[in-house]
Amino acid sequence: MSVYDKSHPAKRHSAALTDGVDRAPARAMLKGVGFTDDDLAKPLIGVATTWIETMPCNLNQRRLAGYVKQGIRAAGGTPMEFNTIAVSDGVTMGTVGMRASLISREVIADSIELVARGHLFDGIVCVVGCDKTIPAAMMALARLDLPGLVFYGGSIAAGRYRDKDVTIQDVFEAVGAHAAGSMTDTEVHALESVACPGAGACGGHFTANTMSTALDFLGLSAPGLNEVPAMHPGKPHAAVAAGELAMKLVESDTRPSSVLTREAFENAITAIAGTGGSTNGVLHLLAIADEAGVELTIDDFDTISERTPIVADIKPGGRYVATDLFEAGGSALVARELVRAGVMHENARGVDGRTLRQVADGAHEKPGQKVVVSWDNPLSPTGGLAILRGNLSPDGCVVKLAGHERLHHSGPARVFDSEEDCFAAVKARAIVPGDVVVIRYEGPAGGPGMREMLHVTASLVGEGLGDEVALITDGRFSGATHGLMVGHVAPEAFRGGPIAHIRDGDTITIDVAKRELNHDVPEDELARRAAEWKQPEPRYKRGVFAKYANAVGSAAEGAVTR
Repeated sequence: MSVYDKSHPAKRHSAALTDGVDRAPARAMLKGVGFTDDDLAKPLIGVATTWIETMPCNLNQRRLAGYVKQGIRAAGGTPMEFNTIAVSDGVTMGTVGMRASLISREVIADSIELVARGHLFDGIVCVVGCDKTIPAAMMALARLDLPGLVFYGGSIAAGRYRDKDVTIQDVFEAVGAHAAGSMTDTEVHALESVACPGAGACGGHFTANTMSTALDFLGLSAPGLNEVPAMHPGKPHAAVAAGELAMKLVESDTRPSSVLTREAFENAITAIAGTGGSTNGVLHLLAIADEAGVELTIDDFDTISERTPIVADIKPGGRYVATDLFEAGGSALVARELVRAGVMHENARGVDGRTLRQVADGAHEKPGQKVVVSWDNPLSPTGGLAILRGNLSPDGCVVKLAGHERLHHSGPARVFDSEEDCFAAVKARAIVPGDVVVIRYEGPAGGPGMREMLHVTASLVGEGLGDEVALITDGRFSGATHGLMVGHVAPEAFRGGPIAHIRDGDTITIDVAKRELNHDVPEDELARRAAEWKQPEPRYKRGVFAKYANAVGSAAEGAVTR
């Protein structure tokens, strides 16, 4: 077929870019890239990657994109690869650079949308890796409503230290152990040198693997492709399959809007709750639902989690890593148990056309595996998320549970107006058993960017205080965080939320059973403090951080920008 002939029927958008005599200048430029008339007569499929050399998480994406493109060509399409950014949570953790992480979610989503709209793609495959690239790609797909899917580059292999599997979580906790005197410089250095053995996203069920799991249950990926580890010999085959599937979706005009239903979002929440996933899943699914026009609230996470058993024994709350889950049987095994438990919408279909029931029925379990347990003998009868309210968080906040944490803590507040100030106190061993550590002015607007607090939380665990203190913040937590940690406190301090009015020594009570976070100070005193409060000067007056701070909404609504 020539570009001067009638368009290929699946060139629903790109025909306006490539077809007819009037489009000769555009074709001339595309031929300069190397595309032929035959290429341009076919549907154009964007292949977005988030390759970057600042982390292992996305390092394999150039290679994988080549295999995705191979699959697209084999199925009759023409792939066009483009690149966007990524910011590493793990590398930037504990620095001002971490403020860029959540902001990058919006920039990535915007840039994918811009390229796809600008170049009139007929479909798209988004190749993703680290934490914010996955929800950003889903947000972009929901906005565009173009046929396509998201393909995860895969988990990193576990490192080995002293005959044990280790992840980046162990390195963060080693910092606290070093401060406590239980690890030497040499031991920390030896651990850091083996914890990340190559390409791939963090190996525990932290945010990247949590969102990859959510992808499968939301339906924007084909179960079985994402979970193949980054450096596994089967990953190229999975990438080819993703490319082939994208072209089938373009030909059938199967769009994200046909997949992103209320039932699909409930399935994704159930999967996060049932695997002890990251609290960041709350923030991201709210944002994706907002883009998809699906009504979802922070309270839905509590309702669904309360009825969902935890069936996956994965770090940070469990014993195993993502590659172990893959070897055990993958997300289909999780689907099987949660479908059997009756907590899934089993007739929801994903982009590959299968229902969740079909995915569950097709699970292949490794004999003797211990990663996924039976739904009727779960690790915990209720899921890994809880939403608290109270006079400290009237709009809601999030606590992560894996079934063995304390459910109640009351103690004196130790208040810090930045993560750095808090970490200095932790390192100086100035935090004592019973304290409630408060880190504020780290919310979406106040940070800006809602930094994760793994540098602090892991150090507390490493010092042996993980079971003796609690922490609350208007910032976020890494998926690697464990212990009684309450994040996403809303409204945030920068916008006058009650967390802004806490003072050192005030009694803070966390009561998970009652779903309450309260400040035990008389109401008239709180009102006086609120009247005296003045909003601090923003940390950034110009540039992308300032733009984001002015545009971002509440964490209770997904921290989306308007």
